[in-house]
Amino acid sequence: MLNTLLITGTDTEAGKTVLTTALAAYWQKYYPQRRWGIMKPIQSGIGDRELYQKLFSLQQSAEEITPLYFQAPLAPPIAAAKENRRVDLAVVWQALSKLRSQRDFVLVEALGGLGSPVTEELTVADLAGDWHLPTVLVVPVKLGAIAQAVANVALARQTKVNLKGIVLNCVQPRTDAEIADWTPSDLMQSLTNIPVLGCLPYLDNLADLDKLAQVASNLDWEILS
Repeated sequence: MLNTLLITGTDTEAGKTVLTTALAAYWQKYYPQRRWGIMKPIQSGIGDRELYQKLFSLQQSAEEITPLYFQAPLAPPIAAAKENRRVDLAVVWQALSKLRSQRDFVLVEALGGLGSPVTEELTVADLAGDWHLPTVLVVPVKLGAIAQAVANVALARQTKVNLKGIVLNCVQPRTDAEIADWTPSDLMQSLTNIPVLGCLPYLDNLADLDKLAQVASNLDWEILS
């Protein structure tokens, strides 16, 4: 069974937080005896760390959830420069290694998309590949999603990311016809050779943990094992 799962996306509004929250709700409901944790390795501005602290009893400090935090809601190298700091990935790696040793399962939500800059030289894809993190790619259901998926999978292969699957996400209410036309699973799998694990419906209330757990249970996680 996987010990760590990195959740990334095709862009900043793909739905990484939705999937991460849904999976956390799933683990909390169906595996209450298991020790699990969440990490947002780098955060710029207020956002996901605060949401996770509000929704879940993580028994993690703010620094354990987010080892590197910057004030400005910008790409980390830019936000760090504004504070005369640098993006120290050693701090992140040490925190992640410690959390993984203490928990049965760790959800890691990446910043931005696979191509988002982490430092002036590295992207999220570079980090995922270098750190050998099993990864799921969130693709929003919209026109152009197929091309985005193909491009991101190509980037993942170039950087040797262990890409385990794709999860579609309805960033807005979508009909079954729109989902089928804009993000046809068979075509996406044929073009990328990566399994599509399922599709998240539009979720406007991330505080409804029972709903989130139910949605996560509908995804085909057996493929990952």
